[in-house]
Amino acid sequence: MSDETKIHGVNPVQALLESGRPVSSLWVLKGRHGKRVEEMIEGFRARGVPIQFCERTAMDRMADGGAHQGVIARCAPREAMSWDDLLDVVEKAKQPLLVILDGVEDPHNLGAIMRSAEAFGALAVILPKDRTAPLNAGAIKASAGAAERLDLIRVTNLARAIEQLQQRNVWVIGLAGEAGAPLIGTLDCKGPLALVMGNEGSGLRRLTRERCDQLAAIPMGGGVGSLNVSVATGVALYEVLRQRAG
Repeated sequence: MSDETKIHGVNPVQALLESGRPVSSLWVLKGRHGKRVEEMIEGFRARGVPIQFCERTAMDRMADGGAHQGVIARCAPREAMSWDDLLDVVEKAKQPLLVILDGVEDPHNLGAIMRSAEAFGALAVILPKDRTAPLNAGAIKASAGAAERLDLIRVTNLARAIEQLQQRNVWVIGLAGEAGAPLIGTLDCKGPLALVMGNEGSGLRRLTRERCDQLAAIPMGGGVGSLNVSVATGVALYEVLRQRAG
């Protein structure tokens, strides 16, 4: 089918199997052994999914040059939660946690952020529809299966989306590195919260900064002046979870 997508890598394909999403075919590298892959093969076989064992050159070609770890699945696109549905979930949740991305363009960063967001209990990752990273095979692989369990929601107007969250009592913290911003560890992150992360190079856009309730910084102790956006997201999410667990 023309609207199908390909999922590469052991963790993403395993998450796909567990999700129950329709899968039309599974390709496995000839000679690819190991208990986890064998169990994966049996799981797809039990669902009636055709399985083909292929040479490495064919696998590399199907993966379009991406790292596939010897397994590729072709499946229907995942149905994402709608924005209105997310707002309903936020209203009902006791301590909703969201991650908002303002112009993150690297698919690997997107996947790594989704991995951290899912690991630390975020409800969803929100980003604009335009000029942002696609959820392609590289992003899905970098998510290590999180893309199957975490909703990724694209909005037309990010500033308006932030405003709608604020109307539902969500406190919006923008991560920025300028002098004077309080360290995130000094803020109370235990209530309904959205963390806003900026572009890999330019950071948060002016309008996004102005919409945030608070700007915050991550403490830095070495000579490096900044962190990769996916690493910074993981650090900020850890601080939120530390406070809530403490």
